[in-house]
Amino acid sequence: MPQNDHNVDVAIIGAGPAGLTAAYLLSKKGYSVSVIEKDAVYVGGISRTVELDGFRFDIGGHRFFSKSKEVVDLWNEILPDDFIVRPRMSRIYYEGKFYSYPLRAFEALGNLGLWRSTLCMASFAKAKLFPNRDVRSFQDWTVNAFGHKLFSIFFKTYTEKVWGMPCDEMSADWAAQRIKGLSLWGAVTDGLKRSLGLNKRPNDGMATKTLLESFRYPRLGPGMMWEAARDFVLARGNSVLMAHSLGQLSQDQASGRWRMTANGPDGEVAITAGHVISSAPMRELAGRIQPQPATLGQAMDLKYRDFLTVALMVKGKDIFPDNWIYIHDPKVQVGRIQNFRSWSPEMVPDPDLACVGLEYFCFEGDGLWSSSDADLIELAKKEMATLGLCNPDDVVGGAVVRQEKAYPVYDDGYADNVLAMRTELQRLYPTLHLVGRNGMHRYNNQDHAMMTAMLTVRNIEAGEQLYDIWAVNEDAEYHEAGEEGQDAAGQRAALASERLVPNRLKAA
Repeated sequence: MPQNDHNVDVAIIGAGPAGLTAAYLLSKKGYSVSVIEKDAVYVGGISRTVELDGFRFDIGGHRFFSKSKEVVDLWNEILPDDFIVRPRMSRIYYEGKFYSYPLRAFEALGNLGLWRSTLCMASFAKAKLFPNRDVRSFQDWTVNAFGHKLFSIFFKTYTEKVWGMPCDEMSADWAAQRIKGLSLWGAVTDGLKRSLGLNKRPNDGMATKTLLESFRYPRLGPGMMWEAARDFVLARGNSVLMAHSLGQLSQDQASGRWRMTANGPDGEVAITAGHVISSAPMRELAGRIQPQPATLGQAMDLKYRDFLTVALMVKGKDIFPDNWIYIHDPKVQVGRIQNFRSWSPEMVPDPDLACVGLEYFCFEGDGLWSSSDADLIELAKKEMATLGLCNPDDVVGGAVVRQEKAYPVYDDGYADNVLAMRTELQRLYPTLHLVGRNGMHRYNNQDHAMMTAMLTVRNIEAGEQLYDIWAVNEDAEYHEAGEEGQDAAGQRAALASERLVPNRLKAA
């Protein structure tokens, strides 16, 4: 029988950015909280930092930038003394050449050649003059925005590596959310001015985030933030149960309180709570609620893309200067390569070694995911040589980090499936709150995931749903233009826009 030794105000599933933001704020306000996290060692979810022999690996690369003053203030509160400002450098590798990103006009023209550059601009002009009016897929959206030629060079190969599906089968929502703010003319104009030395003003966030030239970063990686949040929760007398996965979740109809079981190394633990906050994947949550929801079948149709990083320790202080490189080359399987020292010098303990992370996008159980660590390290060494980035003989060590359900897939049916499950759960269980990237099956950035938790805490504190957390990032834009931590008035506008205004005011 489970031990019912946790009777709390709020139970939280998952110790990622959303779950720990909620736990931190609730603990600060005096609520009793229990968090369950299935990882045995690390908090932070995809924002964790894995450590091996003094080397630290960021899972995917996490810049700390947000227009939300409240999010920035919370970052500074949790981690007041450990942020550093890092220069941003990233490039695209295509057909054996590197393209700066943001674009540098003369460099791009030189790499592509006059004829191909002319075709790109002609293709762009055609897309603007004769756009596709029936936009359904990622390919439709991107071709409309940039032209077919640029789509095929700079979007198709990389995107299909990331998602493992053709671009014409992906929802247009993905393109709209992630690249809507990036204007081709804006990027070319900015690059041209900088190439000519006419624009020396730093790009500090007044443009789209993809064009930022510097960013803040915790000196020991993003996991440092979430370890500090966990420590605060524990210091307030609350619990974070590591190596505990969700068993079952049910609500007592008489009292309205929740009973949650979690499976841990010492057996099953039971938690009772007035509210439950879940950042677990919607598909997993649906399978554990009792009685099973009517939308279980639709939840089970939700798909996820998994991810693994192969870290290589290489002789040499830095083998390339970038923070990361996008690999738009079908000859290799790697999709992106991180340079951990460029994120923070403290990520690498030995000044005579570089440490790079080759990122492979896969599905759990497929050939890549199931490969042995040794085989993956050999593959990474071979592909670094193919790309001309290092000599395999200079590699002196390696490690593999796997991340399941890293990206919620935006296929044709995802939006209907999410809406069906969300609607049913909101109707039946107003004290069950879905937050975060996987909890909402939405590709939210770290700051958006935090904001869903911040608004959920306000709803719990008020005893009613004042804010619709599904409106965070609702308009599918990459909300990272503008200054970091904009003024309080601007923040109020961001939080209480027409889409985020309290529900009772909407009714009025």
